[in-house]
Amino acid sequence: MDRDSAYRNSISAVAEAQRAAERFLADSFEDLWRGFELLRETFNAGGHVHVCGNGGSAADAQHFVTELVVRLDSSSKRRPLPATALTTDTSILTAAANDLGFDHVFARQIEARGSRGDLLILISTSGNSPNLLLAAESARTRGLRSVALLGRDGGRLKAKADCPVIVPSENTQRIQEIHALCLHLWCEWLEGEFPSA
Repeated sequence: MDRDSAYRNSISAVAEAQRAAERFLADSFEDLWRGFELLRETFNAGGHVHVCGNGGSAADAQHFVTELVVRLDSSSKRRPLPATALTTDTSILTAAANDLGFDHVFARQIEARGSRGDLLILISTSGNSPNLLLAAESARTRGLRSVALLGRDGGRLKAKADCPVIVPSENTQRIQEIHALCLHLWCEWLEGEFPSA
């Protein structure tokens, strides 16, 4: 690809991202707000947030948890918020995958660590990842509520989450970009909600 083609491609991608974000806000803002309310309720009640996803969504899970535990805004004085990315412990992930099968790598951690009053955040562009479906089932069994950031039509995970938040796009890149926007918005909204550390 030459420079001019790359520029035209970039303009097209930015325009597509803007249209996708505007459609998402028009269609799904109430779900996004409900997801925030569940986060706020969980932290206000002393609960813990568990976050998981695969591939790029695993990176989003870790990014989100970092901003909850540390902070998003460098001027914020809020207290750290208790959250864990279920994607980070390679010993647990590889042992569970080897001994139980990869479908169980997140559910097993919810069984071990999840408590009633906690919240599970599931991030998936397709909504059909078996390990996320089992994690959602494990959360429901243990009394956790769940929020799912999804794409396309929400997949099978839509029916298993208490609060599905769906980006109505077929383009994986645009879905991931809007998921990142959702996570940043939640962090921005949380920054002013809690007292100083």
